[in-house]
Amino acid sequence: MQSLKEKTVCITGASSGIGAACAEEFAKLGCNMLLIARRKERVDEFAKKLHSVHPIETHTVHLDVRNQKDVEIAFSSLSDEWKTIDILVNNAGLARGLSKLHEGRLEDWDEMIDTNVKGLLYVTRAVLPGMVQRNAGHIINIGSIAGHQTYPMGNVYSATKFAVVGITRSLRMDLLGTAVRVSSVDPGLVETEFSQVRFRGDKERASKTYLGMTPLTPVDVADAVVFCATRPAHVNIGEVTITPTDQATVTMVHRH
Repeated sequence: MQSLKEKTVCITGASSGIGAACAEEFAKLGCNMLLIARRKERVDEFAKKLHSVHPIETHTVHLDVRNQKDVEIAFSSLSDEWKTIDILVNNAGLARGLSKLHEGRLEDWDEMIDTNVKGLLYVTRAVLPGMVQRNAGHIINIGSIAGHQTYPMGNVYSATKFAVVGITRSLRMDLLGTAVRVSSVDPGLVETEFSQVRFRGDKERASKTYLGMTPLTPVDVADAVVFCATRPAHVNIGEVTITPTDQATVTMVHRH
């Protein structure tokens, strides 16, 4: 297991769910945490908590990854101590709505494509040149099993996660010959705010997603992310797909 002590880890969508769980697990290993999120107060509070529990440095950036200019400015104006990012976890992402394509809301499509695909590209474009220059670093993209299998009414969300798989695989080819590693961690059903966001705060509808089954927790996914990051330098974990034992495919779920 490779030591990550005092490495700088940047996580997008770090204020809750999988992003926050990843931050917790990396902090336990002594990593300094650069936490990026739209919800400023929440991410600031979380960073303070991490700093008080672990002997690490934390820094927060209030940022919507959908805005390319803001992303560029945010990363270029980091102080020297935070500019050297060793591990980037592209976690910011969301699903909006669940409808047939011909009944879909265009604003939902735009939000998913702009966050899940373009946001990931903008942040990677801002961080990766430094990694290539230093010939060191690791990009870890949070995908989904929806990037490997489609499902009814998941059309555009699924398309964005297929894009993440494509980007991850292409990146591996682009970076061949460098020491920069690229991984994708693709979970099935994880109990986070994901379904509440998808159904715009309808908690009752969201809770039915996990009814009668045991979903993954954010920590389960974070464990896989840390596993990818702690392999020896000559090992690259390309793709990890994780599902609950109660889930066989996107749509096949055993409910007790």
